[in-house]
Parts: sequence; structure tokens; C-alpha cells
Amino acid sequence: MPTPRFKLRLTGSEHQQLKKHLFPGDGLEAVAVALCGRREGVPVQILNVHRLVPIPYDECKIRRADRVTWSTKRLVPLLDEARKRKMSILKIHSHPTGYPLFSDTDDISDRDLFESIISWTESDLHASSIMLPDGEMFARRVSDGGEFEPFESVMVAGDDIKFWSEAARTGRTSEFARRHAQLFGAGTTAKLRELTIGVIGCSGTGSPLIEQLARLGVGKLILVDPDKVEEKNLNRILNASHEDAYLERYKVDVMASAIARMGFGTELKLLRNNLYDAGVVTAVAECDVLFGCVDSIEGRHLLNRLSAFYLIPYFDLGVKLVADGNGGIDEVCGAVHYIRPDGSSLLSRRVYTMAQVTADGLRRTDPTAYRDQVKAGYITGVQEDRPAVISVNMLFAALGANEFLARLHPYRLDDNADYATVRASLMQGEFYRQGDGAPCPVLRKYIGRGDIDPVLDMPSLSNVRPQ
Repeated sequence: MPTPRFKLRLTGSEHQQLKKHLFPGDGLEAVAVALCGRREGVPVQILNVHRLVPIPYDECKIRRADRVTWSTKRLVPLLDEARKRKMSILKIHSHPTGYPLFSDTDDISDRDLFESIISWTESDLHASSIMLPDGEMFARRVSDGGEFEPFESVMVAGDDIKFWSEAARTGRTSEFARRHAQLFGAGTTAKLRELTIGVIGCSGTGSPLIEQLARLGVGKLILVDPDKVEEKNLNRILNASHEDAYLERYKVDVMASAIARMGFGTELKLLRNNLYDAGVVTAVAECDVLFGCVDSIEGRHLLNRLSAFYLIPYFDLGVKLVADGNGGIDEVCGAVHYIRPDGSSLLSRRVYTMAQVTADGLRRTDPTAYRDQVKAGYITGVQEDRPAVISVNMLFAALGANEFLARLHPYRLDDNADYATVRASLMQGEFYRQGDGAPCPVLRKYIGRGDIDPVLDMPSLSNVRPQ
């Protein structure tokens, strides 16, 4: 059995709320607790903050610069809920002095607290976390025997993607070097090496995106695509050849061969399945960041739900060409949508409707009936088996990669909040940007919920058990 690895995730809004509460400006420690959803895969287990409960300052018996003791009366309702819903408890407190480790006092208080939490909830997947004055967080699991296991990483999925790894924090590099590592140099490479990134769809926009992520040095890529290479799509899949089509190789295998030849040491997990599978969803939930390069509305909707349930930043890439019916083109355009788990969704942005999701589901479950209803090609308005779209696909794949880098290492003059959607029209020669909207009312209740039966609360996934 592989040694378990642990990760913690929270939204940008939760991180801001925590920082405001834990550092009120008086230089004294403060505390909060949270109810967390889980991802209990092997070997990666993830806690996702579902509901945050700050402990009022007047309910703390002691508040000093190096110690806090507090009433647990607000914790008790969370314990009952955690037991009934198979969720976890997270304790977070501040170190206003900037002390970057758990103290001896922390060890004693955590053992006492989590012994009761474990007994009450009948589970030992709970955690304690510390926030430093600059907002950096680190965490650890407290086991049934009172042992401490550090979390591999803490990630904040907001307009900016904040990511702190235990490996970097505990001194592989000096503090100065870590904080001043060059953007688009060692600073970017070091962060990417710690990340697991999922790419759903390995064809038109997916293959050039995968090429970029691999050459940037991403530590692990999870690639999902059920299709094999065909002769008709060789002109738009990077690294694909006639031999791959002849031998009917899976697209993910072709991508894997190319990445292996690069020699950058990127770890790979290949899923030769449709995303609409509970086992695949559970596997993809391990990812720190998701890219959707799919042409199906149903797939986009599922990825958006997955983002909300497991607090994963999600980049959706789309390209559209509209023919005029006379051999010309009326529009060449595309968009990169960045989805914060607690922000607006593709649904609330009106990228699609639920009626379209239902219709697209029919394409998967009954292709014949779907074809009777809808006839559509890669280029809207005509049927083209070999569309010359590689240059368009590569443009929007590059936009997606750069949107990701801008959020991992903010470098733009304007805030990332202004770039929730980036659109481009090649016909007009214009780029457009738009900020995020109100949180999606459909997905709001699922933020950080994690594992649930049925998976993603979608009955259509209930007949396939997670692997």
C-alpha cells in the first residue's frame, strides 16, 4: 500500500476571510475551524474547505502572541455533521510572530483536541493548519495515535492561485532564494514541478497545451481521452503520425511518448476513458489544476462541477469557426474561461444551458438519436473532416497556458480578477476581457463538498464505482 500523501485546498474568499480574522492587527493569536469535504483516493488524500467558522475573540480564554486557548462550543455542531456526512475537521490558527513551524505548545494542544475529534467522528482524517502574517499556510494530519504527518501542499484557488509546498517550505532552498526566485525562471519552474495538472481532451487544443505544460516542467500530468488517433485528425494533433493512425494508438499514448522523449522527468497518468465515469472523476480530483479541451457541453458541465466539489482551478478552452456557406468564413474566434470554484460557472456565464447539457448527453448515450436531431461539424455551417485549424488551436492553447502562469505568478498590470474570461476574434483582430460574475447559484452548495454518493451528486454516475 503506497504511503498516503495529504493536501489542503481552500478558495480565495475563504483565505481572505481567514487572514482578516486571524490577523486583526493586535499581534495576538486567533483561531478558526472548518468543515471539510474529502477526496479519499490512494495515495493522495485531500481536504477541501466546505464551511469556515471563525472563533470569536471573546470566546478565547487566552490570546497571546504565542498562544491561544478557545471554547469549542462552535466546533460541536461541526463534529456531528462530520460524522454523519463523512467529512473532516480542520483547525487553523495564526502565528503573528511569523514562527514557521508548529510549536511544542501546538503539539500538546493538537493531540488533546484531535483525540476528542477522532473519537467523536470515528475517523482520523482531520488536520491542523497554521497561517503566517503574509498569508502562507502549512498543515498536518493528526493521526489516531497522536502522530503528526505533514501535508504535501496547501493551495488557494482564487483569482490568483497560491500554492505552498512542504518540500519548498522546509528548506530545500533558503528563505531568500525561495521568495526571490525569478519569475519565468527558477521561481516558475520550482512551483510547476510540485503541481499535478489534468488535461481533459488530447486533440485540437489539448495536444499543443500538453506540449507547453510538459516543456514548462510540470511535475505530473493526468491526461484523459478515450479516442484513438485517426488519419483525418493528423493535421491538428501535435506529435501524431500516420503510423499512430495505422496502429490505432490512443491519443494519450501518443502524448505520453512525446513527453517521454523530452526527458524532463514529468510523471504521467493516462486515462483512456471518457470523463463521464466515476473512476475517472475520482482520479482527476487529485489534480491541482484542470484544463478542459473538450468540444462537448456535457463534458464542460461535468468539469465545472468537479472544480466546485474539489476546489480545483479550472481553465476551459474553446475555439469556434463559422462558415458563410459559400466557401468563406464569417467568424474565427475563441475563449479561455477561468473558473474559480466559488465564482461564476460556465452555466451562469451562459456559455451553455441545461437544455444543451441534456441534448449533449444524448450524443453520448444514444448517438443515433442525437444525429437525427443535430448535424454539426468542426466548422459550424459545413462538414469538414480535415479542418485547417492548427494555427487557431495553438493560439488559444497558448492563451490558456499564459492565463495559468499569470495566476500562478501574477505579473500583469491589472488584477487577475479582471480576466475571468479572455476572448479573441481573429476576424476583428481584437481581444476582450471580462471579470467574474456572481457565484453560481446551482453549484454554490457544493463548494468543497468532495466525495459524495453519487459522485458529484450526479445519479448518472452512480452505476460506476470509483476505482
